[in-house]
Amino acid sequence: MMYPFLTLDDDTEITHSEMREDGSVKVYIETPDERDGFHDATCFLPGYRWTDVHGYSEEEMERFRQLLCNNAHLILEFSQKGGVLHAANF
Repeated sequence: MMYPFLTLDDDTEITHSEMREDGSVKVYIETPDERDGFHDATCFLPGYRWTDVHGYSEEEMERFRQLLCNNAHLILEFSQKGGVLHAANF
């Protein structure tokens, strides 16, 4: 199951999985694009291992790397509590 984490001002959606048995969490980033349909990338925390990057520029990827670096502790916590909405008791 994937949980919503953040929607950016350009409609980029960032979601994450539950924490897996090995302690990793899958983070999926997707941005709608008029020409290509969607750009997407996957990162596995806590190792910051990026896979399946499609359509993003190096500048965009650097922005996502920084965003995840600044928020990994929250994503890892929320992945153990059923996502941000469940963790916040909404």
